[in-house]
Amino acid sequence: MNVSVFGLGYVGCVSATCLARAGHRVVGVDVVAEKVTMINSGTAPVVEPGLGELLAQLVADGRLSATTSADDALRESDVALICVGTPDEGRGHPNLDGLMRVGADIGRCLQGRERALTIVLRSTVLPGTTEQVLGNVLGGQIGQAVTRFPVAVNPEFMREGSSLQDFEHPPFVLVGCAEARTADVLRSLYAGVDAPFVQTTVRTAEMVKYVCNAFHALKVCFTNEVADLCDSLGADAQEVMRIFRMDRKLNVSEAYLKPGFAFGGSCLPKDVRALTNAARIHDVPVPLLSAIMPANEHQVLRGVEAVLGAGRRRVGIVGLAFKSGTDDLRESPMVTLVERLIGKGYDVRIHDPSVSMARVMGANRRYIDTEIPHIASLLCDRVEELVAHAELLILSAADSQAARAVALAGPELPIVDLTRGAAPRAESRPVELAACAAE
Repeated sequence: MNVSVFGLGYVGCVSATCLARAGHRVVGVDVVAEKVTMINSGTAPVVEPGLGELLAQLVADGRLSATTSADDALRESDVALICVGTPDEGRGHPNLDGLMRVGADIGRCLQGRERALTIVLRSTVLPGTTEQVLGNVLGGQIGQAVTRFPVAVNPEFMREGSSLQDFEHPPFVLVGCAEARTADVLRSLYAGVDAPFVQTTVRTAEMVKYVCNAFHALKVCFTNEVADLCDSLGADAQEVMRIFRMDRKLNVSEAYLKPGFAFGGSCLPKDVRALTNAARIHDVPVPLLSAIMPANEHQVLRGVEAVLGAGRRRVGIVGLAFKSGTDDLRESPMVTLVERLIGKGYDVRIHDPSVSMARVMGANRRYIDTEIPHIASLLCDRVEELVAHAELLILSAADSQAARAVALAGPELPIVDLTRGAAPRAESRPVELAACAAE
């Protein structure tokens, strides 16, 4: 396959070299003539282990070259990769000047073109950028003909210092596009890459890259805050985190990474508070850990705002315990949600078979009797009774009870889905949580 790569910085240079190594014929494009000259002479313009030697060999073999001319690069190209930088221009606003310039250059070269071309944005951009910036720039150059030249998003997941290995063995090859034939082009381009091929929407692909980097940053800050606290409490930070990483069931895993509602229960809230209180006592700043409980409270507030915005007074809630399938109400965010709705005059009924008053015993029964006796009178034994009462349905878990409630509810009954789409068929008529302005 003939490939042109626009932007010969770190990502572009490594991508061009690795694609050439995979057997493609690659032409790099950059406005900086010095970079072009360096590549054509077999010298890498960026420092990366193993890149210089590999690039020199590929240039000598005639599989990789560079030019300042978009026209020359695109003349025989089947795929055009855009790898320009999107640096921070201040206050988190990505500078898209390079993207717009390259988009305009490509669009100009496509005027009157008959040969197919797949345009692939590999730069890191926020959701909507491909459509609203690159798409508009291309459309401004070639008008309706832009539909003949599909655009895909293909974020890179390479780390400086190990990029050659990361290109060959990424966590996945992520492609955001609307057409199956476009995905097939990218499958062929990355046929030699050892990783799952994941096709999704353009905006999802744009967002995934940011979420990955934010989580990486979060892990660094979390680990360093833990280390600061360990130092003050006399624990070995390296040993603590070594053992922490050994847990691949809950800690380094998929656990707790599914969108939903706030956390609760008898462990997480109290232990987070204990850690942050210990940090205060020892004068250890832990801004990240200290933000956990307020962030959790914000999720409850968003749920309340979603109900307030729906304008329905009779509310039916499926699920009261902090976790589906249990009867534990201790620090359940649903209890907090119910109490706030009651306080605002809402007529609330609740269905949770696990929290049936006939079954709850011990600490949970005492908690209900002493802390929330007013909620006990709101419990419905039958989901039919709940749905008959409700002008608005709230789902807190993706379980069989939620599925039954949705099945019984009429098509006009709005739903606040706190599981964010995990509840069966609730996605068909939700009250959008994202629309809440919970300040």
